[in-house]
Amino acid sequence: MKKLLAGLIASATLFAGASVQAVDGVTARQLLIGQSITLEGGKNDYGTAVLAGMQTYLSAVNARGGVNGRQVVLKTLDDDNKSAKAETNARQLVEKDKVFALFGSIEGGPSVAVMKAANELKVPFFGPMAGSPTLRRPYQPLVFPVRAEHREEFFALISHARSLGMRKVAFLRSDSETGEQHLANVRLICQRLGMTLVADLPFKSDITDAQLGAMVTQLEQAGAQMVFNHGGVGIYEKLIRKARDKAMQTAFYAVNSASAQLVKRLGELSHGMVFTQVVPSPWERKSAITREYQTEFARFMPGQEFSYGSLEGYVTAKALVAALRLAGTSPSREGFVTALEGATLDLNGLRASYDSSNHQGLAFVDISMVTRESKFRH
Repeated sequence: MKKLLAGLIASATLFAGASVQAVDGVTARQLLIGQSITLEGGKNDYGTAVLAGMQTYLSAVNARGGVNGRQVVLKTLDDDNKSAKAETNARQLVEKDKVFALFGSIEGGPSVAVMKAANELKVPFFGPMAGSPTLRRPYQPLVFPVRAEHREEFFALISHARSLGMRKVAFLRSDSETGEQHLANVRLICQRLGMTLVADLPFKSDITDAQLGAMVTQLEQAGAQMVFNHGGVGIYEKLIRKARDKAMQTAFYAVNSASAQLVKRLGELSHGMVFTQVVPSPWERKSAITREYQTEFARFMPGQEFSYGSLEGYVTAKALVAALRLAGTSPSREGFVTALEGATLDLNGLRASYDSSNHQGLAFVDISMVTRESKFRH
C-alpha cells in the first residue's frame, strides 16, 4: 500500500508538472509576459521612463519571491510607434516566444494593433497605457486597461477651462478612426458643459509646416480660447511654438501622455500650461503609492529622476502582479480572465475595477499646472 501510494503521488506530481508546462509562458519557476512598447531605440523618453517603472516593480516583486513562487519575466520588443510593427511584435511574442499574456503598450495606434492580435489569438492583453476608446468600447473581454481613458481627461480639461470663464474650445487630434471617436466624445462633453468646439484640427504624421501654419490661422480666426490635444506631442509642440511666435494668447492644455517631455522641450513656453495626469504627482509624498514608488525606484534605478511615466509604469506593473496573483498557483489564460471579472485591485490606495461588462481600471484623473520653474503643481 505504501508503494502504491508513493507511485500515485509521483504520478500526480508528474501530471501537475506536465500541466504547468502545457500552459504557454508558465513553468514551475517563471511567468513569461510579452510587451510591445514604443521606445524608438531609446529616443522616446516617455517609453523608456514607463519601462523603467515597470522593471522597478517587477524587480521588487521578484526579489521577494515572485508570484506564487514564480519569477515574473518581461520580454520587451520595440514597436517604434508603428501600429503594423506592434501587431507583428504581439504575434511573435504569442506564437514564437509563447508568452502567457500581452502587457503594457503605450501609444493609441500600437495598443489597438496589439489588441487586434490578442483578440485573434485569444490571449489576455493587460495594462495598455493608452486612452483610446477602442480599448473599452465596444466591450473587450480580453483587454484590461489600468489607467483612465482620454474621455475622462477631456472632461477634466474642458471643465477646468469653463471654470475660468472660457467658452470656445479647439481640439488637435489624429486624422484616424480613433481620432474621430475622440472628436465625438469632445463634442458630447462640450454640449454637456455649454462649451463650443470652434476648431477641429485633424493631423497626419507627415504634416507640413505650412499645414501647421494654417492651423494657427484657423485658431486665430475662430477665436479659440483654449486648445487641447489627443496625442501627437511633437506636432503639438510645433503648433504651440507657431502660435506663440504670432503672440497668440490662446491657452494650451494637454492630456497626460509625455507631459514631462513636452514641458522640457517647450521650456518657458510651457509655463502656465494645464495638463491632466492619470497618476498622482511622482515628486510629492502625499499618497501611499507614491511613497512606495519613490522608495523602490531609488533602490532599483539609482540616479534616475522620478517622473509621471515611471510612476505610471510602476502602477501598471503592480496591477499586473495583483492580477497574476488572482489567477492562482496553477495559472491559465482562462483562469486569469475569469479571476479579474468582478475584481477590484487595491494598488496601495488606487483602485482598479473590472466586471463582466466594463473593464474600467482606474478612474483617477488629476489637474496639474506648469509653474515658472517648469515644475508641475497639482
